[in-house]
Amino acid sequence: MTTALPGTQTTSVQPVDRPVTRKSGKGNRVGKPGPVTYTLLTLTALVSIFPLYWTLVAGSHTNAEIAATPPPFLPNATLFDNFKLALEQAPIGKAILNSVLVAGSITVGTVFFCTLAGFAFAKLQFKGRGLLLGLVIGTMMVPTQLAVIPLFMMIADLQWVNQLQAVIFPTLVSAFGVFFMRQYLISSLPNELLEAGKVDGASTFRIFWSIVVPVARPAMAVLAMLTFLTAWNEFFWPLIALTNANPTVQVALAGLGSGYVPQQSVIMAGTLLGTLPVLIVFTILGKQIVGGIMQGAVKG
Repeated sequence: MTTALPGTQTTSVQPVDRPVTRKSGKGNRVGKPGPVTYTLLTLTALVSIFPLYWTLVAGSHTNAEIAATPPPFLPNATLFDNFKLALEQAPIGKAILNSVLVAGSITVGTVFFCTLAGFAFAKLQFKGRGLLLGLVIGTMMVPTQLAVIPLFMMIADLQWVNQLQAVIFPTLVSAFGVFFMRQYLISSLPNELLEAGKVDGASTFRIFWSIVVPVARPAMAVLAMLTFLTAWNEFFWPLIALTNANPTVQVALAGLGSGYVPQQSVIMAGTLLGTLPVLIVFTILGKQIVGGIMQGAVKG
């Protein structure tokens, strides 16, 4: 800025850049966590961890020690003896391997097919789309127990009794997964991306693989986590389709501690063995799962 007065020299004044400060409203303020917040979080964590910790404690003592007053609150070296007894009473090692194969196969199949069907119901136009979606959602209201007899007759005709495919194939697709992926893709997948893929000459499956799958990864991570836990903890159908010679973890655990007086310590030790693989998987892949979920909350 230049100023000039009569009888004076011309001076030049340079503007000064000042930082712009914005006053955020109360709705935009994010308060720092205080002692109350940390106390509530600590209590929540302790309540969540306590059942697992008690399983560890009960699995490392005898029945008499568990029934004592007051009960023990610290584990001891008896845990390894109870592990040995659990492995002798039931084929837990084979059961864990079977559960890994079953839960892994069901998870991969469910995530793929449900994402594919969810994309079709969300973005593709075809006759009867609403009716088919209604039928899919309607199957969620049918109790699983009603399908046990015809399903068992089917696997018997296929000679799949006591084979892992009898547990895998009936649950490769879930109505919840289809509906979940449809709802996510409706709001998160822009139509412009699909139109751009069509203009480039990509086929429907190429659009699905190259455009839909990257967008749907956060929801796929959530669906995979829920599906894996559900398949790992499934007990009713594997108990019918499999035998004690070729069980999953839950079926094998049902045969532990049998007798006039159930051996609670052996049952808890076996339960801990059946839980460890899941804990290890989520400890290793926890950051990747949470990172994939958080990507869905970031919009560019």
